[in-house]
Amino acid sequence: MSEPGALPPLREVIAAHGLDARHTLGQHFLLDGNLTARVVRAAGDLTGRNVIEVGPGPGGLTRSLLISGAARIVAIELDPRAVAAIAELAGMVNSGAAAGRLTIIEADALRVDLPDLARQPRQIVANLPYNVASPLLVRWLRQAGAYERMTLMFQREVAERIVAAPDTPAYGRLSVLTGWTCERHIALRLPPTAFVPPPKVWSAVVVLTPHATQPAPDLFATMERLTAAAFGQRRKMLRGALKPLGGAALLARAGIAPERRAETLSVAEFDRLARLL
Repeated sequence: MSEPGALPPLREVIAAHGLDARHTLGQHFLLDGNLTARVVRAAGDLTGRNVIEVGPGPGGLTRSLLISGAARIVAIELDPRAVAAIAELAGMVNSGAAAGRLTIIEADALRVDLPDLARQPRQIVANLPYNVASPLLVRWLRQAGAYERMTLMFQREVAERIVAAPDTPAYGRLSVLTGWTCERHIALRLPPTAFVPPPKVWSAVVVLTPHATQPAPDLFATMERLTAAAFGQRRKMLRGALKPLGGAALLARAGIAPERRAETLSVAEFDRLARLL
């Protein structure tokens, strides 16, 4: 599916709406159409899918989503300047058979229940604001079964934590929570020069495909407490780090040696501990 009509260059949109990227909002815009198309391809076939985009900025990724076969795109944006830019784009593309295909919602994504915004099959595709990327991910993992897939841009360091295996330096709380609920892999790495303005670090796109079976909300909350305690004091043996949750007695019930440290436990072992709690 192609974009209706000729759209103005993104740099003109940025100038017209005073959309200089703001550090306080974690903004780094991806404007290269070839790169945004690669991000969209990483999400798989979007034909007939309802896609939620968080932090669209001037709409670079939004344009590539419009070219895909996505049935509907809901863009959530906190910055009123970007809301105006995407509203202008919606006015250009929402005509005839495409009426209502692009919707813009001015809101804080940390306060929005995304599944309420789009029907199944539902995906999230987003170049996330760096300053809230991890909290957003954990929020969405709590209801991972609501999504067919999540294709998300992070700082590379965060992306590597998300996909890390046990007994590696990057392995931690995010690794466990994502591995527990999703299959995940890094699909794309992008240098700072790909963005406007260039951040100080590389970025990476992580694709998360939720497992068919998901933990109940109360079990997920227990896992959050467990991993926060376990990785909150990484240098401690688990019998000390988990003392508030049962310490050595809990570990004995799970068949886990109390002198081990959190980074040595597999996701399956964390699952066992969470279920005992």
